[in-house]
Amino acid sequence: MSIHDCYLLDLPQITNPRGNLTFIEGGVHVPFEIRRVYYLYDVPGGAERGGHAHKALQQLIIAMSGSFDVVLDDGREKRRFHLNRSYTGLYVCPMIWRELDNFSSGSVCMVLASNLYDEGDYYRNYQDYLRARGLR
Repeated sequence: MSIHDCYLLDLPQITNPRGNLTFIEGGVHVPFEIRRVYYLYDVPGGAERGGHAHKALQQLIIAMSGSFDVVLDDGREKRRFHLNRSYTGLYVCPMIWRELDNFSSGSVCMVLASNLYDEGDYYRNYQDYLRARGLR
């Protein structure tokens, strides 16, 4: 997998003067079945989240409110995505290092995941991650 296997997804929007609606169906709007949902909120100014990679997990990261940046790194190349729309998600494939930063006040980051939580699926040390990719 490379950073080029990660991409922005536009999610369905139903617009209405009374308020808009976006929905997400696993295997339809995202390329995996959704097994877990979690969200980050009340992130202090200047804080960073992430700082890991997953061996098998696929994710869709969405800025439900406010904005933040996601920096993806495949060991050869880095790319920064600014998320600020609740109808746009960032698909992150396995074996990509990710860091989240630049959180605006009141931002909420929702993550849809392809698997249940499994600590064994994580690379939490960047050098270990690079070795696993055969880059060190």
